[in-house]
Amino acid sequence: MVQIPKTPAPVRRPAPTSADVARLAGVSRATVSYVLNNTSAVRISEPTRRRVHAAAKELGYVPHAAARSLRAGHSRMVLMPAPAFPVGPLYSQFVNELQWALGRLDYTVVQYGSLGLTGDEAARAWAELRPVAVLVPGSELGAQGVDLLKRSGARAVVTLGAEAVEGAHALLMDHAAVGRAAGAHLYARGRRRIGVVVPGESGLEVFSRPRLDGVRQSVRGTDATVTELPLAYEEEAAARLAARWRDLGLDGVFAYNDEYAMLLMRALQDEGVALPDDTAVIGADDLMIGRLLRPRLSTVHIELPSGRDLAELVDRAVRDPGAELESREVLGAAVVHRDSS
Repeated sequence: MVQIPKTPAPVRRPAPTSADVARLAGVSRATVSYVLNNTSAVRISEPTRRRVHAAAKELGYVPHAAARSLRAGHSRMVLMPAPAFPVGPLYSQFVNELQWALGRLDYTVVQYGSLGLTGDEAARAWAELRPVAVLVPGSELGAQGVDLLKRSGARAVVTLGAEAVEGAHALLMDHAAVGRAAGAHLYARGRRRIGVVVPGESGLEVFSRPRLDGVRQSVRGTDATVTELPLAYEEEAAARLAARWRDLGLDGVFAYNDEYAMLLMRALQDEGVALPDDTAVIGADDLMIGRLLRPRLSTVHIELPSGRDLAELVDRAVRDPGAELESREVLGAAVVHRDSS
């Protein structure tokens, strides 16, 4: 019987340590810690920083996040609950900029999928991860949830919504301003029977209802009327709405955003509705593709908070959790007039 020799098991190399990095870079372990933890309290020359980073890369050394958190007394994790609404290009761009800016400050951004969880239940799920900061879009959190997160170690809780929450920093985003800008523009263009698209997608009501209210505010006390237009983001739904457009008698429409505006414009044109002669159309978000349509799409340009400014707010709050809470308006809205209105 021929015996086949066994292949020896591969020898597992021990994980490199900070001491290994220090030896290769010719510095102390403390210097390695200062450099890799991006400590600003100690001044390290740029050549030394490059040497330490090169040594860590060569050895494949990665700092142990849990050990670093124990030494510092807190993690470097910034948690962002995954939004419960469909996100568009504008929001995605904002999140990417924020992640980049927080990364430059040595934080790690984690998006947490908490669909189905709301209020204190969601806050408990977030607290289990022990983030140093939590950024909450929308109005998903109350004062008790903020307190729970802080007692679990979060040094900063920042909400992005229409109203401030007790105990949290607040970036106030008044989406009624978007509707007011669109409504005032349509009225100034001579439109008196204004429709407002309200998306049927779940989660968008936190934006669509204030935008509808904003249009109503913009024409209050005038001879204009406002008609709410529920619309799912589907070609068939847009076609059904366009088929009864003449019966509705509308001469202007704010279509919630550019994507819904493009959907509705195509359906109206298929029905022979002339734009903007029969109906003026305006969207929101100022997407590039809106400029490529014919007629070119009028829109409300929305100015979101700078990712860098928000990252600096988080960093200040983490460094000084007892500082006075900040609350400020961060959403700007300005009409960009083009051919469709």
